Amino acid sequence: MAALAASIPSPHSSTSLPLKQRLSAISATTKLAIPLPSSSASFPSKQVWRNPNLSRHQHHRYIDRSVNMDELLSLLSRTTTAEELHAVMSPYAGGGRTPLLSLRFMVSLLSREPDWRRSVALLDWMLGPAGYSPSVFAYNVALRNALRARQWSFASGLVLEMRSHHCLSPDRVTYSTLISYLARAGLLDAALLWLRRMDADRVPPDLVLHTTLIELALKLNDHSKAVSIASRLLGSSSPLDLVAFNSIIHAFSRAGLLREAQQLLVEMRENYQVPPDTVTYSTILCALVARGRYLEALSLFSEMRDRRVPLDLMTVNIMIDAYGQLDMAREADRLFWSVRKLGLEPSIVTYNTMLRVYGDAELFGEAIHLFRLMQRKEIQQNVVTYNTMIKIYGKSLEHEKAGNLMQEMQLKEIQPNAITYSTIISIWARAGKLERAAKLFQKLRSSGAEIDPVLYQTMIVSYERAGLVGHAKRLLHELKHPEGIAKETAVAILANAGRVEEATWVFRQAAEAGEVKDISVFKCMMDLYSRNRRHVNVIEVFEKMRAAGFFPDSEVIAVVLNAYGKLQEFDKADAVYKEMEEEGCIFSDKVHFQMLSLLGMKRDFSRVESLLEKLSADPNIDKKELNLVAASVYERANKLDEASRFVSQIRKELLQIPWHWT
Repeated sequence: MAALAASIPSPHSSTSLPLKQRLSAISATTKLAIPLPSSSASFPSKQVWRNPNLSRHQHHRYIDRSVNMDELLSLLSRTTTAEELHAVMSPYAGGGRTPLLSLRFMVSLLSREPDWRRSVALLDWMLGPAGYSPSVFAYNVALRNALRARQWSFASGLVLEMRSHHCLSPDRVTYSTLISYLARAGLLDAALLWLRRMDADRVPPDLVLHTTLIELALKLNDHSKAVSIASRLLGSSSPLDLVAFNSIIHAFSRAGLLREAQQLLVEMRENYQVPPDTVTYSTILCALVARGRYLEALSLFSEMRDRRVPLDLMTVNIMIDAYGQLDMAREADRLFWSVRKLGLEPSIVTYNTMLRVYGDAELFGEAIHLFRLMQRKEIQQNVVTYNTMIKIYGKSLEHEKAGNLMQEMQLKEIQPNAITYSTIISIWARAGKLERAAKLFQKLRSSGAEIDPVLYQTMIVSYERAGLVGHAKRLLHELKHPEGIAKETAVAILANAGRVEEATWVFRQAAEAGEVKDISVFKCMMDLYSRNRRHVNVIEVFEKMRAAGFFPDSEVIAVVLNAYGKLQEFDKADAVYKEMEEEGCIFSDKVHFQMLSLLGMKRDFSRVESLLEKLSADPNIDKKELNLVAASVYERANKLDEASRFVSQIRKELLQIPWHWT
């Protein structure tokens, strides 16, 4: 098998060598006498199937039915070189004339061949000695076999070979197979590269391919690329179904483009006649609650109930959380106890959410009652349940009960996590038991347990509150030279603690070593520098982020434009704005308005007017805010006539709003 693997050229060589040279490269060092497969018994003639109007020479000329495919596959499985494979297949080559086996038979043979290297060698035999015409179907099967074996480069080479050597145009199956496998392997950039080639060949991708790429981008937390793909799908001529709309809304919601998501929700129903379902609503609700927009979530939930869209458990959990955040504990309580009436069974997430709502509302009695009720009904509790109750006991100043609860969970073989320990340490530190908290922290470190950012930050803050600055500095120094902790984690801890110099030192070390693999690390450093008005460092991190291949989202662009504006580098800000827009980054209104302000500060009013014209034509832009920004830009430049034009426009819009006098 090693000889066969060595005999097959790489995808790069396959695209630069002619077919005959490829076949000569697949050479053998030994020859084996391999018996030919036995022919199966001839089938009795079925005269009733025959068309009497056909002459004798028009009957099928292939010998497919007389060849046992299983025996042929068995013989092929014994071959280790291309020459041995050719020896097995030589009786079917047709002697330089028409092959004896049909293309359909050969494609079936390729699809049943389990070894990708042997299937490629078999494809070479078809195109060489056997004299088959190049076939997209045969290439698609060989491509799939190579992708199943995770041979990404070789698979790409096969597609390039189709185009360059055989003038075959890859079809939708070719591209969809390659892009889908690359996407599932997490190779998003490679998948998007082939998507662009698919566009260049005017092969329209289907909905499944688009939604697969969107979900992959979201899984990799690359929200900008997810939004770019979603916008491309929304702008395509393909009719969208409910799954496609939900995927687009998911991308918009995760990227924080909630206005666009809610607008699409309305358009689904009114323009596309696709009624939103439970997933559509719950996706937007989850994003609204995650961003603290609880009143909007309540309004959308009310609309969902009015339209009689069925509730699922995820929606119920989200809304219990939203009620709790709005100090509406009684409404959360009412929804919780009505779950079974809705035909749903509460999950551990439902119970944990309700416990947290009780704790935040300081309804400690209700929380303890629900916690013990779970135990009486033998509802499986987890570490989140105990963490919530430990925090509640800490709030009620029952420190000993909090410690006892940690021992109880260990007796039940529920292992405490970093949040458990950080909560206990914080409770003990506030109770003046700092020595006890420090001993627990040291015990965790010596045991080799994973120390996460929350635990480190809790201990640093506890030391500083107690006035033990030396101990806090010692921990910070350890983070500057991390040994048992990842550098990415150390950067996050230092940045969240506001330690600019220490975070800068560790970040630069990690970036130079190529150890920063998470875009959130770049974001937290940019936020740290922006808060501390170190705008040059913001640009430095942004450039490192781009060099590492990360695609910035709208929030990152807003921070970068602000930094360029503070540095008076307006041309660079405009260049970044244009570049990101061309690459498909979806900007929030804030970014567009920032760019208008920067152009006004540059006094480039021709560019201001062109951007205003473009934004005015965009239905997704808030026109009232746009006019306010435009008026402000001209007012700061002492162009009062132009400013009054936009103020008049605002007044005109206000007069069009109907008033109801009481």
